[in-house]
Amino acid sequence: MAVNLPILDPEKLFPVPGIELGYAQAGIKKAGRKDLLLMTLSAKSQVAGVFTLNRFCAAPVQICKAHLLSQPTIRAIVINTGNANAGTGDQGLSDARTSCHAVAELLQIRDDQVLPFSTGVILEPLPIQKIVDALPTAKQNLKAHAWFDAANTIMTTDTLPKAYSQKKVIEGFEITMTGISKGAGMIHPNMATMLGFIGTDAGVSKSVLHQLTQEVADASFNAITIDGDTSTNDSFIVIASGQSGLMIDSKTSPGFLELKQMLLDVALQLAQMIVRDGEGATKFMTIRVAGGKTLEECRLVGEAIAHSPLVKTAFYANDPNLGRILAAIGYAGITDLDVSGVQLYLGDVWVAQNGGRHPDYQEADGQRVMQEAEILIRVELGRGSVERTMWTCDFSHEYVSINADYRS
Repeated sequence: MAVNLPILDPEKLFPVPGIELGYAQAGIKKAGRKDLLLMTLSAKSQVAGVFTLNRFCAAPVQICKAHLLSQPTIRAIVINTGNANAGTGDQGLSDARTSCHAVAELLQIRDDQVLPFSTGVILEPLPIQKIVDALPTAKQNLKAHAWFDAANTIMTTDTLPKAYSQKKVIEGFEITMTGISKGAGMIHPNMATMLGFIGTDAGVSKSVLHQLTQEVADASFNAITIDGDTSTNDSFIVIASGQSGLMIDSKTSPGFLELKQMLLDVALQLAQMIVRDGEGATKFMTIRVAGGKTLEECRLVGEAIAHSPLVKTAFYANDPNLGRILAAIGYAGITDLDVSGVQLYLGDVWVAQNGGRHPDYQEADGQRVMQEAEILIRVELGRGSVERTMWTCDFSHEYVSINADYRS
């Protein structure tokens, strides 16, 4: 059950000049569902990506990273759901290369101009022939106004498709930006099973786009967690097609800051949609850690709270057992933390003052806040001026059921 996740309106997803999308039903895991997506990119496009840090990095991720390093011009992206092609050894690498070759033959481009992506079950061979056989259909379906179909095609355990669009005038040019994402479980920062793709018609140099993608990922997709599991396939890709007339080739270029904010806005929307659709989620929780000496210690505290099964189950039960949050702060890894300087707030309620229970705190106040679907947890460390925000959800019985039945 998604938490305040809106149903997509296809008409509000703007086509991005220079990008076309087409889907097919390959029958990779189940018959009769969209499970293969082909994206084609104009020759002027630049592409950058951020990928999982899991050492069991999936075969398509390995191929993507190699192609991005060796090839200045990426012309196509192919995505399949239902099978992750991870933990598949040399055969998995060969299958990923075969998918690139099949796309390249269809589009008359080079194999290394194709980026492959997979998501689904780990440790199972990729049914590569099904993908190859379905690619001509995906090519026939290519069109610019297909982001809604694309969002549906990349879903796995998602209950709703996730996509978001913006238009904005920057330096006199109308800029379009549209993105899709998928993910509902196995979500944890360091790229979280999630996929995210954002396209814009702005022109951005390769070096600037790489830097932008990393910075935006750290503040969005790397700031969400559902269950603390880092997937083998996580990927966040930004495509700049260069069709609008705006060109950003350095951080000092006119329009750079506006474009960065636009990209961050879209990425945040897509990342938060993943948390709202967390497997079995009933609560959407924002964790804001302020007053830190460094960004790293704020991250440690935010992740300790967000990953704690005790915290997450308490929120599912509407049980203000908020000492669990203090415990998480204490074991987060700040070895010199002076707990007497820590303040804890739940929504508008001041729960802990100077490391102990606030004298005016009443459990009924905490319970009132915990009844809400969207909850803010705010921690003041009293050590400095740095802050970081993360987003997570609760753990319900449904989370266990979904993952127990995932391969059924």
